[in-house]
Amino acid sequence: MAPITLYFLQASRSIRTAWVLEELGLEYDVVFADRENGKAPQWLKDQAGGLGKLPALKDGDIMLYESGNITEYLCDTYDKQHKLLSAPGDPKRYAALQWVHASEATYALHGLAVLYCRWFQQDGDKAKTEQGTSVNVQKDLDYLATELEKSNGKFLLGDQVTAADCMMEFSADFIIARQLGTLGKTWPRVEQYIKDCQATPTWQKAQKKTGHKL
Repeated sequence: MAPITLYFLQASRSIRTAWVLEELGLEYDVVFADRENGKAPQWLKDQAGGLGKLPALKDGDIMLYESGNITEYLCDTYDKQHKLLSAPGDPKRYAALQWVHASEATYALHGLAVLYCRWFQQDGDKAKTEQGTSVNVQKDLDYLATELEKSNGKFLLGDQVTAADCMMEFSADFIIARQLGTLGKTWPRVEQYIKDCQATPTWQKAQKKTGHKL
């Protein structure tokens, strides 16, 4: 049995962790669950522990939560060649970490604001609320497109996949696929970026092993 176990919920951030594991060439087992009524089944929450949020990662005696934290842990522990995340003190490290954190604190946050309004708003003008919450999403995607244009390659920091891409691919795909705040607009450079990420052999291996789909 592999020493690393990934607790994986379908259509979730869990694909981020699987992609990192594949990029680092690590062996791992997957405890997989489909959603039940849109949520993680209780048995998976119980096995994962913590707040019952996925992904969760068990490495020996260590249990880890939050996809960004897991990404940093795996890079610090196993990425001795600094393939995905440069060494402390290297400016490239912080350029990557900016995206690692932005993937949740900016992109997912703003996208989920739109989704939660769709799900939970009971009164008032839903269309007006969605239009208002879409402003940040569109600014975010504009910025992402601009930064991708500045890159010297297919990915955020050049021609090689980094931790930035392992985190941002899901956020961008989630927003575009669910049309969260896009209001009919398109971002061709962002859409191409998603395709380029998903065309990598490591992402495809992660997808095949986990069965991930949005």
